[in-house]
Amino acid sequence: MAVDCREASPPTAGASGVDTATPIRGLLKRWKCRSTAGSHLPLLSRVLLGRGLADAAAAETFFAPTLKHLHDPSLMPGLEAAAARILDAARGGEPIVIYGDYDVDGVTATAILYHTIKAIAPDAPVTSYVPHRLEEGYGLSADAIRELAAAGAKVVVSVDCGITAVEPAEAARAAGIDLVITDHHNLPGDGVYPAAHALVHPRLPGSAYPFGDLCGAGVAYKLAWRLCTLACRSERVSEPLRALLIEMLALASLGVIADVVPLVGENRVIAFHGLRRIRSSRFEGLRALVEASGLSGGNVSEEGVGFSLAPRLNACGRMGHAREAVELLTTATGARAAEIAEQLTLLNEDRRRIERRIFDQACDLAEAAGMTSGDRRAIVLAHADWHAGVVGIVCSRLVERFGRPVILMCSRDGVCHGSGRSIDGYSLHAGLHHCAGHLTTYGGHDMAAGLKLNAAGLNAFVESFMQHANDHIAPESLMSTVGYDTEASLHEITLPVTQRLLSMAPFGQGNPSLRLRVTAARVAARPTTMGKENKHMLVQLETTTPNAPHQFLRTVGWNWAQRIEHFPVGRIVDVLLTPKVSEWQGRVRLEAELIDVRE
Repeated sequence: MAVDCREASPPTAGASGVDTATPIRGLLKRWKCRSTAGSHLPLLSRVLLGRGLADAAAAETFFAPTLKHLHDPSLMPGLEAAAARILDAARGGEPIVIYGDYDVDGVTATAILYHTIKAIAPDAPVTSYVPHRLEEGYGLSADAIRELAAAGAKVVVSVDCGITAVEPAEAARAAGIDLVITDHHNLPGDGVYPAAHALVHPRLPGSAYPFGDLCGAGVAYKLAWRLCTLACRSERVSEPLRALLIEMLALASLGVIADVVPLVGENRVIAFHGLRRIRSSRFEGLRALVEASGLSGGNVSEEGVGFSLAPRLNACGRMGHAREAVELLTTATGARAAEIAEQLTLLNEDRRRIERRIFDQACDLAEAAGMTSGDRRAIVLAHADWHAGVVGIVCSRLVERFGRPVILMCSRDGVCHGSGRSIDGYSLHAGLHHCAGHLTTYGGHDMAAGLKLNAAGLNAFVESFMQHANDHIAPESLMSTVGYDTEASLHEITLPVTQRLLSMAPFGQGNPSLRLRVTAARVAARPTTMGKENKHMLVQLETTTPNAPHQFLRTVGWNWAQRIEHFPVGRIVDVLLTPKVSEWQGRVRLEAELIDVRE
């Protein structure tokens, strides 16, 4: 959120690196520096030190991660037993069902295992099952397991769900199904695990797996890798399977970015290599999605996934049924692939319209209920007209607006069903576990979760959750903090340095976007509006640093047009910005995106 320059006061920094100036009216974000490196070091060195990359070897590994940095899948608990059972079933003609979640992570995990099993045993009777978000809810269902058994399934493999599915596992055993659970979500708080044929999870008790932050697609990818080596009876797989594993990094990268897991370690390796393969993927459905998203003109970035590809795939599960998203990434080709991709685009447009309406309503209701004040440190709302498939996205927007955990639900037919999002430092999963007695079902992790409860118990749940939030969130935590890498002078922000810094991509959770604090920059010329509806602002800044080379920097403030009068020529401002490199008609130009500003 940008700060009105007329109200801002010069920031000061305490020993912690957090600006300690008294917040002004309307200011929701504090600034915190990630680096303590001295200003005598070059800008690139200061940024790398702030991110823990203190030596040349660590920096080079980060800038150029290789597939050799992926860990041996056999180290993951339960994976050997899972791979052996799936391979036996595939080769023995036993019906296999991949039971996935309905979000991008679940859909891509489903596609990864489907392609792998079909490549190893083309005639294997493998199908997929994705529950309906609104009718069935998240995760494994005992009823669905029984239906799959009645249809002949012998092996059910969950992806991106199931680690707390005790009852469905019992239903599978009673029905004669071998259930293989692969998941990455928070482990059961009571320590009771499903009695499945195999439990695959990187953080199971006693695990020796070196990286615990894989997403569901990452766990599925590791299982696929082991299926291939087991099928070839060698750590060196056949060339067709090797090519498939490399191609499937594109699918896994979608799950990594969409599920907002830390982009470090194995996740960075998967995203780094997978993003480069998306546009030219051998999977026709993925190429059709890229085309429908308008991204076919160049390499797909993490922003392209986050703002174009992932919302379209998610829209299928939110607004309809995710089985079409699974079809797109598994069996769809030609005209059918293009048809599904176009349908997902239309669904996403519908989702955006509904999202805007719910957001406006939720803001009004939260303020009217006093849930935006300091003594009520969470927002928990339910409404009969809200779409349960969309409320999760609205939660994220409300968290950004009000700086506190948010739970939004659709209340219908005596049941409240919805999602929640949290802030750094507060575990949403722990909050729901505290309120488990009020809930029918819940699941997720620290930052995001889903839940269901009887509408009659809504008020009791709200008060119980609110008390937990009040007890575990300090008042100062309600003002969110925006981090920046280091202070910089405009003359340090050059095109070569920026290009090197941007090669730290992909950016995301655990590897945040590059942000620099430029102090005492001067507005060099009258700003102008830009864009189809003139919603954005373009302003030239210039350096005021004594004895430094004079430099101008073109900066863009997205949706800042309403603030244009606060940037008169000559005004001195402190800004947080992200350097960018734009390319247009063969011309490469340095510019920056405005993040925040103070006078």
